[in-house]
Amino acid sequence: MVLSESNFLLCLISISIASVFFFLLKKTSRSYKLPPGPSGLPIVGNMFDLGDLPHIKMEGMRNQYGPVMWLKIGAINTLVIQSAQAATAFFKNHDANFLERVVVEVNRVCNYLQGSLALAPYGNYWRMLRRICSMELFVHSRINNSESIRRKSVDKMIQWIETHGKKEQGQGIEITRFVFLASFNMLGNLIMSKELAADPDSTTASEFFDAMMGQVEWSGTPNISDVFPLLRWLDIQGLRRKMKRDMGKGKEILSTFIKERIKEQENGRAKGTDFLDVLLAFEGKGKDEPAKLSEHEINIFILEMFLAGTETSSSTTEWALTELLRNPETMARVKAEIAEVVGPNKKFEESDIDKVPYMQAVVKETFRLHPPLPFLLPRKATQDTKFMGYDVPKGTQIFINAWAIGRDPECWHDPLDFIPERFIGSKIDFKGLNYELIPFGAGRRMCVGVPLGHRMVHFVLGTLLHEFNWELPHNMSSKSIDMTERLGTTVRKLEPLKVIPNKCKLS
Repeated sequence: MVLSESNFLLCLISISIASVFFFLLKKTSRSYKLPPGPSGLPIVGNMFDLGDLPHIKMEGMRNQYGPVMWLKIGAINTLVIQSAQAATAFFKNHDANFLERVVVEVNRVCNYLQGSLALAPYGNYWRMLRRICSMELFVHSRINNSESIRRKSVDKMIQWIETHGKKEQGQGIEITRFVFLASFNMLGNLIMSKELAADPDSTTASEFFDAMMGQVEWSGTPNISDVFPLLRWLDIQGLRRKMKRDMGKGKEILSTFIKERIKEQENGRAKGTDFLDVLLAFEGKGKDEPAKLSEHEINIFILEMFLAGTETSSSTTEWALTELLRNPETMARVKAEIAEVVGPNKKFEESDIDKVPYMQAVVKETFRLHPPLPFLLPRKATQDTKFMGYDVPKGTQIFINAWAIGRDPECWHDPLDFIPERFIGSKIDFKGLNYELIPFGAGRRMCVGVPLGHRMVHFVLGTLLHEFNWELPHNMSSKSIDMTERLGTTVRKLEPLKVIPNKCKLS
């Protein structure tokens, strides 16, 4: 993790304590040929070089230090990969040496690691969780069979947007909240056969939304406990306490539904075979697999599915609409394509996704400029490794700067401009085989939920563009949209996008 100057005083307190242990923590690097990087201060290393948005600061160092950079962040050795060429070498030749995850302190609360797929150690337990996901939740047959669920959730989202758009009277609505809740309902129906948000103002929906946003924020907040592990017990910033509160609330909400299902099964009233049924009926047979999944493991597993699915879908949709509003000609072209494919008095359907290549290009361009996780999920070296002529010591954390790779001038012309046309006729996709576009990672630990995420993002965005003409509030213009980012686990807009929805007249 990294710290900004705003944490300077707090860090000084930590340094005074950490200095006692400095010589115990320090490891010599004289025998290693390390990648180039900025020289750091004693004890704190490069923490103050990186600011509040480290993915941007690191990308700015690429010209000076190259696409493979070395940092010392407190006590943590860090390798940063910032080009498609370096990412290709990493995933193709060295993926097996970097399969472990870096686990930040806040993700240890509530025994989160027992049940997490994303952070589980690479091994049989991780393979079991991934197999359950790929065969029971993200398999194409289940995704296709659940199309009516997403249709219902998106229709409800459209109704909410219409209603709240009229109430706001030209002030604009925060579109990301409605997309989040629609995604929340899609996943709730798919996983637990439950519509979890009956309306945007429901208590359950609001509490879950706030809990998810809290988890995203605390996971991405620089934490002294991560850069100086000996200080973990102090929880100086209170992040562990805050995460325990918000993760606990999310677990509490989901636990209610899980206990209800268990009771239904005990009374013989359970119907259907949704994903929750699959988890409850699981019987382990392989090595190191549990005989059954505990209620806690199921709770964490489902919580993670919600966190990944709702956050990625809502943030990507917000960035896509933002870029389209900043580029009116692109907006007009994608709306015209959708109108031509769908036709009058019809809804945009999932079957239309393959017929709108320009909209697919808009989504790819959004992922290029705004990957949901700028560093993906950091990895850790499991052994000393030679990488592109450099030594990477065991235990080094790996930041793969997908944000910088999407702006790699060796891969993209005019890399800072939003140009969906660059993907027309191109075979580049974001499914892990083209290393210049890796918003969901690549290799063995690539995100398993890409098939469902692909469907959800395209369906939601296509519907929003087909059903509404979007305008900015009267005091804003396309050139005045604030594009400042806010870093948590994912990158969102610092100022949420507010837009005015005008219902299209389909005729």
